[in-house]
Amino acid sequence: MPFALLHRAGTDHVEVLTGDVITVARLDDIPLQPGTPVLAVIPYRQITERGFDCVDDGAPLECLLVRSISREPRDAFPPGELTLRDGGFDLSDDEYGAVVEDVLRDEIGHGAGANFVIHRTYRATVDGDPLTAARAAFGRLLTGEQGTYWTFLVDTGNRILVGATPERHVSVQDGITMMNPISGTFRNGSGDLLDFHAFLRDPKEIEELYMVLDEELKMMAVIAEHGGQVAGPYLKEMAHLTHTEYLLAGRGSLDVREVLRETMFAPTVTGSPIENACRVIARHERRGRRYYAGVLALLDHDADGRQTLDAPILIRTAEITPDGYLRVPVGATLVRHSTAAGEIAETHTKAAGVLSALGAVASRPAAVRGTALTPEVQSLLSARNDDLARFWLDSRSPGALTVPALAGKHALIVDAEDTFTAMLAHQLKALGLSVTTVAWSAESLPEADLTVFGPGPGNPSDRTDPKMARLHTLVEAALDAGRPLFAVCLGQQILASVLGLALVRRDSPYQGLAREVNLFGTVRRVGFYSSFSATATTPAVDTPHGPAEVAVDPADHTVHALRGRGFAGVQFHPESVLSRDGVDVLRELLPPLLSGVVSPAISG
Repeated sequence: MPFALLHRAGTDHVEVLTGDVITVARLDDIPLQPGTPVLAVIPYRQITERGFDCVDDGAPLECLLVRSISREPRDAFPPGELTLRDGGFDLSDDEYGAVVEDVLRDEIGHGAGANFVIHRTYRATVDGDPLTAARAAFGRLLTGEQGTYWTFLVDTGNRILVGATPERHVSVQDGITMMNPISGTFRNGSGDLLDFHAFLRDPKEIEELYMVLDEELKMMAVIAEHGGQVAGPYLKEMAHLTHTEYLLAGRGSLDVREVLRETMFAPTVTGSPIENACRVIARHERRGRRYYAGVLALLDHDADGRQTLDAPILIRTAEITPDGYLRVPVGATLVRHSTAAGEIAETHTKAAGVLSALGAVASRPAAVRGTALTPEVQSLLSARNDDLARFWLDSRSPGALTVPALAGKHALIVDAEDTFTAMLAHQLKALGLSVTTVAWSAESLPEADLTVFGPGPGNPSDRTDPKMARLHTLVEAALDAGRPLFAVCLGQQILASVLGLALVRRDSPYQGLAREVNLFGTVRRVGFYSSFSATATTPAVDTPHGPAEVAVDPADHTVHALRGRGFAGVQFHPESVLSRDGVDVLRELLPPLLSGVVSPAISG
């Protein structure tokens, strides 16, 4: 009979679930009735439900319809012995390193996104009965791993999944939706506390966590009524490695299946922005992911009849077929600071927990323990929030940020394939605006008091790209009609192009970079996600749509922001958690667009 063994964080027992397995085509088809919990095994290919690219390997969405639940003590599942043979990665270190270099050069370097997760797979054959081997590995993970969110064994009759995942993807309980971005990896045993402190100060590791925090805030902005509130950062200490993490929480009311759809899949296993990350993954991996980067999802109802959800990410997981073929996929997050050697090492480190439980590598005791209790570590973690946007870290009363000049006005956001627009919508609402969002491909734009052209991936100068051609047309039409217009990142590049400014690709990508800039006489700390920028040599320029004031970087003449009569744009992301002063920038730039008041520098 199909069954699952689940040990969940904070419990002292193992849940034993038994029932019947069905296969469904879509998340909406997952049956969800009070009294019948469902454990869904969701493959990566379900990302196609959002219209995103993937190499479709046909891995099915299987559901265990739970008929009985019992509890057993942890020691009822002792570690056992198992043997693997013919083990090794499908891509050699050199082959994987070459893919890493391709993505860094051709994707991040050309503005396709801020970070991408590329995986490789350890493959082997299990000697003996696969289920006996999986039970042995489950027992070894229970005793040998720590810091896990779920340790599990799922046998659907068609496949066995056994693993110890550190990461909650999304949960819903008591009307509260939570997510748990985890990133940054320190290999335990690779140094002493001084090395660990250096890891906590490492800009690459810090920026990597910030970027996935931003990406999951985008998701929370869609599934929670007021977006997500950030708590952390914290440490996630496991047997072989230590991660850094944040927690996000927000109140929501969506059907839990819709929550699963809107959060497919975590940026920690895909990249950002998500839609283009899926294109990059398909382009460079060129093979299916099966269940790697998907989720296990336990869907149920509470005593009051409200839907509940608990869904960890399927990482640090082995898939075993009935004939004993074993796969352990593992990936690394590639960012602008990445090196091939570093990401190769990270895949070995991440695989070590499961592979040691499978007997494929030797278990190694950790050299760093109790680090979360030291004052210096606590200080280093707390310091990470010093320059982040308080908008996402603090709670506030309704209306606290309302700007009278914006109250009651309507903003239309044009989405260019980056759900940063969902975060921007929450900020605009907090300032008093009502907000509607439409895709760049919409046949026409509804009337609005303010049109906001949002961010997105791609080369703004490529008029052969239908998206870029359409955005140029829409921006020019808005300017010609005198409709108030605000532009962010890609939107700003398109605006600058229509105004006649030159566009350049930066020598070094500004992906996930926070810095202080002079914005029309005021120094602001803001976050960038871009590889392209407009350029100018003077603080004021004449354009076909009137004079414009330009905030120019004196070092390289790139344009951080511009404004004119009825239009303004910023190259950075005011909505990003990296933009400490993002809300203040919006409070300064938006009211003049709606009131007709302009800066003295452009009033002529």
